[in-house]
Amino acid sequence: MLTTAAAHDGDANVIHWSRREPFLLSGGDDGALKVWDLRQFKSGSPVATFKQHVAPVTSVEWHPQDSGVFAASGADNQVTQWDLAVERDPESGGAETDPGLADLPQQLLFVHQGETDLKELHWHPQCPGVLVSTALSGFTVFRTISV
Repeated sequence: MLTTAAAHDGDANVIHWSRREPFLLSGGDDGALKVWDLRQFKSGSPVATFKQHVAPVTSVEWHPQDSGVFAASGADNQVTQWDLAVERDPESGGAETDPGLADLPQQLLFVHQGETDLKELHWHPQCPGVLVSTALSGFTVFRTISV
């Protein structure tokens, strides 16, 4: 059995298995998203941690076709899309040329706002980049950036 007592600062709210890689994705009350590699789980440390949400994470899900892409929703009324394969190219500038981007994680691809009391999200199983999210304000089907 594998277990970690301190996965998040506070409750671990949601978790999702990757269908393509030995990865587990978790979201917690601390607003953090953590990627766990089951091959390295005994270390007790995630292989990646992202802190874009400023309120508890309410839903996480790996993309059905792209093994490095996932989405998350939070009580901060944000839907975020991430790509683990993205790395900033120091030669192309990026955050260095736009100071407004300096604090954003390089793997953050997309942020959607405008819903109230977000609860859950899911990728469309056949249409790449299409997400549905549920909230107090209803549900929304939208296309993120292409993956």
